[in-house]
Amino acid sequence: MAQHLLRLAAVVIALALAPAASADLPKGAKAPGFATQGALAGKPFAFNLKAALRKGPVVLYFYPKSFTQGCTLEAHAFAEAMDQFRAAGATVIGLSADDLETQKKFSTEHCRDKFPVGIATPAIVSAYDVALKREGMPAGLTTRTSYVIGRDGRIAMAYSNMDFRDHVRLSLEAVKALSPRR
Repeated sequence: MAQHLLRLAAVVIALALAPAASADLPKGAKAPGFATQGALAGKPFAFNLKAALRKGPVVLYFYPKSFTQGCTLEAHAFAEAMDQFRAAGATVIGLSADDLETQKKFSTEHCRDKFPVGIATPAIVSAYDVALKREGMPAGLTTRTSYVIGRDGRIAMAYSNMDFRDHVRLSLEAVKALSPRR
């Protein structure tokens, strides 16, 4: 238990000291397709980007580690905004390198059963260029990066910053900009 807490403290400190990173998938780029496993409301959940895009835009947000302070606060913020995302026709999914059991617990405790979280496999991390690096080496975590993907499969917004605070606002603004005017 003490070793787990020390490891968790090291992750939190590293995340707090990490500089802002820039997302390398630019606006207008084709979003890499993927499918992954995850959890919604504590239950296993399968996610396929292509299928989700048939319903509307997708907010794909990467977060470094479940149950860390910034990731918990970001999940709470997305949960609070889910009615607005749904009203704009968007699907939201969070991805981290955490395992399925961790995602099940996090989806209930911190996503408040409002949206799914999935496993960011090494292939997904590579395709979206979100590997968090420490001293130039992969840390086994993802950067905090949000993408809004339009129904056409193209990146409509990319924002990468280890500070969680603007991710929800910027993602929602980008989703609303994609919605047809009423």
